[in-house]
Amino acid sequence: MSNAQDVTEADFQTEVLESDKPVLVDFWAPWCGPCKAMGPAVDKIADELGGKVKVVKVDIDQSPGVASQLGVMSIPTFIVFKNGAEAARKMGMMSFDDFKTLVEDNA
Repeated sequence: MSNAQDVTEADFQTEVLESDKPVLVDFWAPWCGPCKAMGPAVDKIADELGGKVKVVKVDIDQSPGVASQLGVMSIPTFIVFKNGAEAARKMGMMSFDDFKTLVEDNA
């Protein structure tokens, strides 16, 4: 079980765009190997930075509209939102240190 909150098209606006703190969104799918490989890093970010950053996951199979609206073309894609706007985006696998830097530098 992930430490990140699952978000759908129905609650994306409220949970991400209207959040009072920065949000890291993990766009993923259950069949995606690299997504599964990044899962522990996503959970670790949620543990380490949970007080500063909200961490959520969007299953693109369950919520394809959100991914399409944001131009997510491949997964995993990680987007940091701050004050309702995209602050940073990175696709694919990365080291935990690079991942943490992406979040900390943009949160």
